[in-house]
Amino acid sequence: MKTLVRIGTRRSKLSLWQANHIAELIVRHHPSARIEIREFTTRGDATPTAPLPAIGGKGLFTEALEAALRNGEIDCAVHSLKDLPVEDAAGLAIGAIPRREDQRDVLVSRSASSLADLPTGARIGTGSLRRRAQLLAMRPDLEVVSIRGNIPTRVGLLDDAERQLDAVVLAAAGLIRLGMNEHIREIFAPAQMLNAAGQGALAVQCRADAEARAFFAPLNDPATALAATAERAFLRGLEGGCSLPVGACAHFQGGGLRLQGRVIAIDGSHQLDLIGEAAMTENRERLETARKLGADLALQALEQGAGSLLPNLTNRGAAADKP
Repeated sequence: MKTLVRIGTRRSKLSLWQANHIAELIVRHHPSARIEIREFTTRGDATPTAPLPAIGGKGLFTEALEAALRNGEIDCAVHSLKDLPVEDAAGLAIGAIPRREDQRDVLVSRSASSLADLPTGARIGTGSLRRRAQLLAMRPDLEVVSIRGNIPTRVGLLDDAERQLDAVVLAAAGLIRLGMNEHIREIFAPAQMLNAAGQGALAVQCRADAEARAFFAPLNDPATALAATAERAFLRGLEGGCSLPVGACAHFQGGGLRLQGRVIAIDGSHQLDLIGEAAMTENRERLETARKLGADLALQALEQGAGSLLPNLTNRGAAADKP
């Protein structure tokens, strides 16, 4: 059994909360473990003002931590699951996905109690194309402004006289984890704004060897892991990353797993919604069933023209013909 467990994390307040939360779970399951938290600066952190789609590439918030894992500087890395690329990194694995926090998006505003209360032409901030597209689908009159920064920074932008923002949209999970619930003015229902794949969940990434997997496995929450697997498989089937205007939300219903997927044009003018369900039997094939559910729903989306709604996927509708 490991006596010292080195956890890698980004430096933001939320990232440190997440790392300390995982540290608590590790000690709960391995009481003799000692914890050391090591902080890293990622490529996404090093360019705090540039819009994420403009930076481009996968792993903006994960590459530095993955490199530290491979060279043995740390034993695990803690990520927001939605930031983790859907393709497994070479030599690494997701050792655990603990129980999920609220996966929904929320409105934060100083002057309005809901999106409907915002005046015509209101300025609303978000760094997410998915949120931008769904906001414009609900309110085409809005001026959606690109913003970056950690959660306290983005909330603080509402007081920035130069920005003149009327509201920002954030993930509920981050606000809840930082004890900033009082800033939430409206919680969006999935019908209004579908969450990103894996939103609200954490990923404990480790080296892909049997010993590491066995050590972190007790931290895993099976229901969360299955739902997140289906959501990420849907995103992967669209050959997309977390920056695309794609939503996915899975939950258990009546003994089965129900997955809702959404693809939205960036300007909000068109939206494609899909629903898939799969029976989840008590066997070792449950993860594969969840992956197939997501992959099959992505295939349906492509067959229904999702490629024409997504940046860089316009000519990929033929992918629906692949076996």
